[in-house]
Amino acid sequence: MTSPSVGLELGLLRPQGAHDRAAPARESVSTSVSPAPGTMATDSWALAVDEQEAAAESLSNLHLKEEKSKPDANGAVVKTNANAEKADEEEKEDRAAQSLLNKLIRSNLVDNTNQVEVLQRDPNSPLYSVKSFEELRLKPQLLQGVYAMGFNRPSKIQENALPLMLAEPPQNLIAQSQSGTGKTAAFVLAMLSQVEPANRYPQCLCLSPTYELALQTGKVIEQMGKFYPELKLAYAVRGNKLERGQKISEHIVIGTPGTVLDWCAKLKFIDPKKIKVFVLDEADVMIATQGHQDQSIRIQRMLPRNCQMLLFSATFEDSVWKFAQKVVPDPNIIKLKREEETLDTIKQYYVLCNNRDEKFQALCNLYGAITIAQAMIFCHTRKTASWLAAELSKEGHQVALLSGEMMVEQRAAVIERFREGKEKVLVTTNVCARGIDVEQVSVVINFDLPVDKDGNPDNETYLHRIGRTGRFGKRGLAVNMVDSKHSMNILNRIQEHFNKKIERLDTDDLDEIEKIAN
Repeated sequence: MTSPSVGLELGLLRPQGAHDRAAPARESVSTSVSPAPGTMATDSWALAVDEQEAAAESLSNLHLKEEKSKPDANGAVVKTNANAEKADEEEKEDRAAQSLLNKLIRSNLVDNTNQVEVLQRDPNSPLYSVKSFEELRLKPQLLQGVYAMGFNRPSKIQENALPLMLAEPPQNLIAQSQSGTGKTAAFVLAMLSQVEPANRYPQCLCLSPTYELALQTGKVIEQMGKFYPELKLAYAVRGNKLERGQKISEHIVIGTPGTVLDWCAKLKFIDPKKIKVFVLDEADVMIATQGHQDQSIRIQRMLPRNCQMLLFSATFEDSVWKFAQKVVPDPNIIKLKREEETLDTIKQYYVLCNNRDEKFQALCNLYGAITIAQAMIFCHTRKTASWLAAELSKEGHQVALLSGEMMVEQRAAVIERFREGKEKVLVTTNVCARGIDVEQVSVVINFDLPVDKDGNPDNETYLHRIGRTGRFGKRGLAVNMVDSKHSMNILNRIQEHFNKKIERLDTDDLDEIEKIAN
């Protein structure tokens, strides 16, 4: 530990029994943060992001899986069924889990080749982007914090976002940004720049969808603010009990929507009229959780008109856009122009089966006839995935299983082993449908076709799933298992959507299977 004169003081760090996402109990302490050991190597993005977003030492304590009982929005304890296999429940957890998983498995900042598109609120004002942090005229202690984290020059999203966020008067912003692009560091810098330490009340408010993601953001604040000892941070998460009537003196509050709303409205720990910067992080994850959308909007309506509003989301489907426009008035918008994912380098087939056992037999026939470097097999439920992994193991395959009930750190370890080639087959539910690049994957098998919660084809998930086999300029192979009229209908609709023929494959004909491998 450093002396109190160095480091960011943390109020209410590691709250007891914070149950926003069933995290383990922690003591409530006020502590100063030790500086990171040594400075980073020049341009060492990998180390920078390990420091910036992985926050590895906290992760052994983070659990994304909820306990058997959990508080509902009103704090009442509700028993949950640990074996619930509803697809939408799995999907809800997926978004938050996937976001944290991406932070854990990311070994460096993404070298983003996408073009950044900036839509200014006032098209007549000059458009600035910066190539160095010095151009931003930051407080010296913040610049020191940025460099200590290993950032030597702004990432692509930071080049465009930081001048807008740090403008005078401050500008509102809606930004699209994936994990690994440095966006957390960008909005943390905006918050730290606006704080006036002499005013002992909350001035910046950051909403995260889960306890764990709030903790990740807190780590970045600790690291970037470690040369700014006056700054204090509080966590507004369930389980962080304060005396009624108490006012919070910390300058920055990070929390989950339900607890932050309570602290602002019911318990009055925070005076929302004094908030200068409001950050809503991971909006696409936020709206996938029931109640968070309404709670976020209610918090936003309590803030002053001149409060700076910043919203970030990895994706921008219509539901996210509608939400973003309710939360952020008169925004500047930063979007990533998506590179089109293509199915042109992927050969697609389907196999007709009558039941699960026939699907498994078809899979064994495939493996018997062609050489498969590494394969990913997608199932609709955890139950099917577990059964399939066990059956494949019995046949002598080296199998890794990835599914929703695993803790995120366990998932990260499984993915790492698969990347290293220790297992040749990865059986998974949707948790792993995006964000994982494994160069050796030559075959993707949809043991179950991807459908949304209403049973309609999920075309985007289909693209993400099979897209991982045609990467890095290689030809890929995708095989879809069809076991009913309904799944044949789904396949036909997927085929129409992408306007790409999916050929039938007879897995009982070895010659035919051998042909597809060439």
